[in-house]
Amino acid sequence: MAISRDKKQALVEELTNLLSTAKMTVFAQYNGIDVASLQQLRRAAREQNVTIKVVKNRLVRVALGKADNLKDVTTTDMKGQLLYAISSEDEVAPAQVLAKFAKDHPELVFAGGFSGEGATLSAAQVTDLAKLPSKNQLIGEVVAQLLSPVNDVTNALSGNLHALLDGLAEKAPAA
Repeated sequence: MAISRDKKQALVEELTNLLSTAKMTVFAQYNGIDVASLQQLRRAAREQNVTIKVVKNRLVRVALGKADNLKDVTTTDMKGQLLYAISSEDEVAPAQVLAKFAKDHPELVFAGGFSGEGATLSAAQVTDLAKLPSKNQLIGEVVAQLLSPVNDVTNALSGNLHALLDGLAEKAPAA
């Protein structure tokens, strides 16, 4: 069913806003995936602050042309039925959400992506990006590394303190 020119213009404006503020956009082919499964994908994506859009590639190209930071994005990989995963908060989340969904639905195949700065990513690069730990996991690892010396000193002092208290308890006269 064809949509009216006004609806197309509104959709292009919405896409332009989404894409211009996005840190990462990943697109994938979804041939053979039923509507119920796509709804599951949308729910899972929403939990990660990722927006899933199923839009004609031509409208996405128009929206890219209107976004100042994405005018030079290469769109040669945007062929066939594609869905777009867009995140304005995390660079890795769109790829991870789609990769997790693709484990149960092998019909979903990465086609490419582009960063908020306009760098084009191949399907292989998007796959590698999906394997990275999330932003929160990386922050947790850095904090653990920073606290490691503090924990080591605390454990060392605590061991010596226990030995001192045990020694004092042995020397104290029994009451």
